[in-house]
Amino acid sequence: MDSWKEFFVFLLFLVLIVQFSFSRVDAVNDNIVALEIAEAEENLCSAYVAVLEAEEAGANVSRLLVRLNLGGEYLAEAYICYRIGLFENASHYASLCHDVVGDMSREAFGLKSEAHGLWVLDFIVKFVWSAGGVIVVLIVGLVVWSIFRRHYIRRILGLKPEVISGES
Repeated sequence: MDSWKEFFVFLLFLVLIVQFSFSRVDAVNDNIVALEIAEAEENLCSAYVAVLEAEEAGANVSRLLVRLNLGGEYLAEAYICYRIGLFENASHYASLCHDVVGDMSREAFGLKSEAHGLWVLDFIVKFVWSAGGVIVVLIVGLVVWSIFRRHYIRRILGLKPEVISGES
């Protein structure tokens, strides 16, 4: 029985030596996580610029702003986790940020194009109504002027000059 105990102690000693002799391998490298965070930050910045351009064009970007805010929160969490050494969590939050803002630039461009189309349509409608209003005012003015002119000429022609004696 003594040999079994010695064998068990030797096996335990061997397992401990093997475990501590190799350096720990992380599933996520800190350099890779830093690149993922930088990529997520770049995606967030490009999405922000796209949303800003869409808003300047007059598009309704409230739905995109909510997603942009969520992406910013995920990026902040990724930075916090990276700084305290939780690289797997940092990688997870960076990928969440990338997922949230990934296609936002395309959506913002679509909203910008839609807003521009509505602006052009609004301009055309206002131009047509303004031109129509000018034409109506001109026609009504000419009709009123011709009626007034006829009435005035009839009144003038219907008058008979009176000569007052002693004034000439």
